[in-house]
Amino acid sequence: MSGVKRCGGLLVAGTTSDAGKSVVTAGICRWLARQGVKVAPFKAQNMSLNSFVTREGAEIGRAQAMQAQAARVEPTALMNPVLLKPGSDRSSQVVLLGKPVGEMSARGFFGGSRGSSPGEALRGGRQEQLLGVVTDCLEQLRGTYDAVICEGAGSPAEINLRRTDIVNMGIARAARFPVVVVGDIDRGGVFASFFGTTALLSPQDQELIAGYMVNKFRGDVSLLEPGMEMLRGLTGRATYGVLPFQHGLGIDEEDGLRVSLRGAVRESVVAPPVGEDVLRVAVCAVPLMSNFTDVDALAAEPGVVVRFVDRAEELADADLVVVPGTRGTVKALAWLRERGLAAALARRAAEGRPVLGICGGFQALGEHIEDDVESRAGSVEGLGLLPVRVRFAPEKTLARPSGTALGEPVDGYEIHHGVAEVLGGEPFLDGCRVGSVWGTHWHGSLESDGFRRAFLREVAAAAGRRFVPAPDTSFATLREEQLDLLGDLIEQHADTDALLKLIESGAPAGLPFLPPGAP
Repeated sequence: MSGVKRCGGLLVAGTTSDAGKSVVTAGICRWLARQGVKVAPFKAQNMSLNSFVTREGAEIGRAQAMQAQAARVEPTALMNPVLLKPGSDRSSQVVLLGKPVGEMSARGFFGGSRGSSPGEALRGGRQEQLLGVVTDCLEQLRGTYDAVICEGAGSPAEINLRRTDIVNMGIARAARFPVVVVGDIDRGGVFASFFGTTALLSPQDQELIAGYMVNKFRGDVSLLEPGMEMLRGLTGRATYGVLPFQHGLGIDEEDGLRVSLRGAVRESVVAPPVGEDVLRVAVCAVPLMSNFTDVDALAAEPGVVVRFVDRAEELADADLVVVPGTRGTVKALAWLRERGLAAALARRAAEGRPVLGICGGFQALGEHIEDDVESRAGSVEGLGLLPVRVRFAPEKTLARPSGTALGEPVDGYEIHHGVAEVLGGEPFLDGCRVGSVWGTHWHGSLESDGFRRAFLREVAAAAGRRFVPAPDTSFATLREEQLDLLGDLIEQHADTDALLKLIESGAPAGLPFLPPGAP
């Protein structure tokens, strides 16, 4: 393979949200890394409740952390300079260069008065004022890596937001990066989506739309080829790959708000249990659920079945109930009470049946919450299952702790405003344990293999299940296998020579304009 020239790049856009931009970006990163190319991912602006803490203590989207792993590089704040964490349908916490700078409404973010500094620009509205910040981050990456693979957000044809866009055509125009548009054919209408997305862009934006990539195709590709030829005739643009529908990718997802509640099961491995029983895990799908990827390591264990639930009766047959993180602890508490889940959790605790609270879920299991920051609700009573009092601080804790629990080493990461005062119980990952109820602020702890197996043995014993953790499950190895699978999808089903030429040389010259174009 020829060497990629320094500062090459590509933007992966999509016809819609969930078209597969994150997967394709990660796949291209892994494919390039396997060719010896020094590559980095980049997403100028991300909206997600699933986030990660880098080694320097910066908060970024988990999708970008996963893409960095695909690229075999350490994630940094440069890879996701703007992160929006929804707190309601109308407002989000804005994380700038890895640190929170305040809450903002959608109207305030996408329009308002100008400011001089990044923080002032943000507080005054004017998303486009951040274009200089994100392009500076991109330039720093381009000065370090051979190639940068950017991920867009939603669709580049959101014509109502184009003036302030910093994540799709705004960043592509600033960097002069070629754009490949990904479409999910499993939803139908992919050709119309490709054509319409292009035709709604201005002539200057269309100059950078190099072509398309079909995602989630089922069946005989030869049946699709006439459509791709007609699309090329209509648009003058090539299709750079047809990626097959692939079960069990199990990669970190961008937004926990889209989790299906009805019997949703996340599993990375299909394997029978080692012992005589399976272990059933129910995850309470609380409002504003964040970092639900914490349970992926449980779902990776042979014989562990994980599902998301929102009704009290669904806890009845669960061997372990997880109350996950949330961007709204007080709102989650109210939801648990309204749905009868709080009472069901109290009964479980009284019966010695396992419950695990993580971050916001840990806070909800405590005795009392004082919140003048996140919900501004003031004093709120918790579920009282753990001897913990929580006070919300204006400063966010962002950390990468390490320690031991159940005799095993554990690594994790922390993202929270709530400061927990532990008043009793057994110490457990800077939180506590009382009987079969555990609570911790540490995300990612279950990815530590020895600790996860020890924890599942405790759960199985308390639940009376003859479940035995597999002795050789390595979550890190499984994750690497998933990322290699993404690289395989690109290598085997995309026109890699043409993609490489795009990354090296930019969009082809003379691409035709499709009317009507945007104003």
